[in-house]
Amino acid sequence: EEGVDGAIVATPNQFHVDHGLLLIEAGIPVLIEKPLASDLTGARQLVAAAEAAKVALLTGHHRRHNPLIQKAKAMIDEGHIGRTVSLSMTCWLMKPEDYYQADWRTKKGAGPIYINLIHDLDLARYFLGDVKKVMAMQSSATRGFEVEDSAVILLEFVNGALGTINLSDTIVSPWSWELSSGENADYPTTTEHAYMIGGTAGALAVPNLSLWAAESKPSWWQPIKQVKPVYGSADPLVRQIEQFVDVIAGNQAPLVNGADGLASLVLIEAVKQAAETGQTVYLDEFSG
Repeated sequence: EEGVDGAIVATPNQFHVDHGLLLIEAGIPVLIEKPLASDLTGARQLVAAAEAAKVALLTGHHRRHNPLIQKAKAMIDEGHIGRTVSLSMTCWLMKPEDYYQADWRTKKGAGPIYINLIHDLDLARYFLGDVKKVMAMQSSATRGFEVEDSAVILLEFVNGALGTINLSDTIVSPWSWELSSGENADYPTTTEHAYMIGGTAGALAVPNLSLWAAESKPSWWQPIKQVKPVYGSADPLVRQIEQFVDVIAGNQAPLVNGADGLASLVLIEAVKQAAETGQTVYLDEFSG
């Protein structure tokens, strides 16, 4: 439409593709709230259409816009922890009983893997790069619903690094992004961390950004020092919109483009398939 510089699609997931394609066909840059689509076919359709039309397509993985995530990414890329070796993520939450009064939340597809984990998987890719293969286990033993309440995930990244993710929405704990980052004022805030990224020269905890690094030649006999870097604070949702404005103006490339949104959606589907089948899923062979 004439006079429309850009558009945000925050409609229910099943409408993302139809609404996104209408905007792309009109030549309008579009920011689509995560997940990019409700299935991989639709997500691939959006990415292909945007590339063919040369229209900017952004995915709303807002955590990447958080200044502390930007700082963590810079510290990894600048070599402060050396070669990345391992990633550990803890996502332990306790959802209240009334959360499950809505019957659909007890059914297949509505568990913490699909509802919560995609943000963490997107950050795993952002920190360490693309994933090569996935193994996973899931359980519904605590609540007994059709949907899982806990899962453990193993990742092998293309660069050879390994990752573990421990996920549950039935555990009282301070170790989750929601309770450790202070990003959402509706949640109580702790001073704990949720992620650890380890390398040959040091290790970084996120979101408290505690860096432990060797003072001399790395060895378990040698002392290590703790460094707490300085970084600014800002609302990542506001920064996401500000970046969208810059993309529309042609001043920046998207921080999280359509291909990123598709890759994270592929990864979440691969995790779910691995958890349900007990089989290793290779990402380059996975079609969803």
